[in-house]
Amino acid sequence: MPVQSLILYPDPRLRLAAEPVTVFDDALRRDAGELVEALSRVSAIGLAGPHVGWLARVVVLRLEPGMPASIYVNPQITFASDETAPQTEGSVSMPGVTDVVERAVTVRLRYDDLDGTGHEIEAEGFEAACLQHEIDQLDGIFWIERLSRLRRERAVKRYAKAKRAA
Repeated sequence: MPVQSLILYPDPRLRLAAEPVTVFDDALRRDAGELVEALSRVSAIGLAGPHVGWLARVVVLRLEPGMPASIYVNPQITFASDETAPQTEGSVSMPGVTDVVERAVTVRLRYDDLDGTGHEIEAEGFEAACLQHEIDQLDGIFWIERLSRLRRERAVKRYAKAKRAA
């Protein structure tokens, strides 16, 4: 999977579910490394394989600039709190557009590392929202699908206007 360029909305590939990773080898490490490079190149907080056309269940996340990226293979939310909070979200696949999405405040996540070793973590607040956002993308759910129809339509119009202005 050489990382080419970002897949931009409304590309139908953003609606495809990513396939579970079953082989943990040098190729996976190389591809995950390229995903981390893409994350840095576009100055994003999180990136899922589908953002670059790699339909594998891999997410990279860097919550703070200068920190190492965390890599989650086959991430799965095993618990989401009933308590939600608004989070401002956007996507590298729809640059220039943000809106507020309600997300669970706390999530528990099961995932594999690049060697196939299983892990479980609990995340809260911003980190929890980022993980939910990227896992949605792995499931073929683009972030604007979490908005009301009216807010989704407005987001698409803002994106179209931003593209014309660029």
